[in-house]
Amino acid sequence: MRGIFVTATDTEVGKTVVAAAIAATLVQDGIPVRAFKPAVTGLEEPVAGVPADHELLAAVTGDVAEQVAPHRFGPAVSPHLAAALAGTTIDPRSLAATARARAQAAGPSGALVVEGVGGLLVPITEDFSVRDLAVELALPVVIAARPGLGTINHTLLTLAEARRSGLDVRAVVLTPWPESPDVIASSNRATLERLAGVEVLTLPHVATMAAEPLASAGRALDPARWLDR
Repeated sequence: MRGIFVTATDTEVGKTVVAAAIAATLVQDGIPVRAFKPAVTGLEEPVAGVPADHELLAAVTGDVAEQVAPHRFGPAVSPHLAAALAGTTIDPRSLAATARARAQAAGPSGALVVEGVGGLLVPITEDFSVRDLAVELALPVVIAARPGLGTINHTLLTLAEARRSGLDVRAVVLTPWPESPDVIASSNRATLERLAGVEVLTLPHVATMAAEPLASAGRALDPARWLDR
């Protein structure tokens, strides 16, 4: 199974934009792409002009939003709580199976782009986390992180947990990277390049959530190289 698993240091750090930029770039390169997100929460609190995570991933891959995310919830809470509030359950085994089916749908020359939920240790169920899904799927991992204050600690902790779990982290992507980074952002990037032991890349702010500008922004990431182990 070829693909990329996008996680983050926290929630609301640009993970969906990174995943969408990766997917859009691969599609522009002629690679069939399917996307998967185990659960979407917060649908009761939409942001004007910004599509929901699964809708954006579907739009850039030409897919059906409901197939991208099998579980969709209104409250902006972790998936395990969202499911409990909705009176339903999430089956971890079905998540992995659905992800693999999505990869098969992309075909032998295609790729699967998986977007996690929040950070690695976010519980999808009471005893199954985003990290557990990443380990199950065994895809190369890309970590989205903020460029500003606090990102060094959050990023290094995420890297430590990923490596402890045996995940193959290919890069950290700082986003949204400013046109004129201040001293904090510049220092953070340099410090992470020195301490993280992994490539540290940047993704600029993408003003329009559409395939072309996302692919243009994602071109510098060159995500196709992450597909091969």
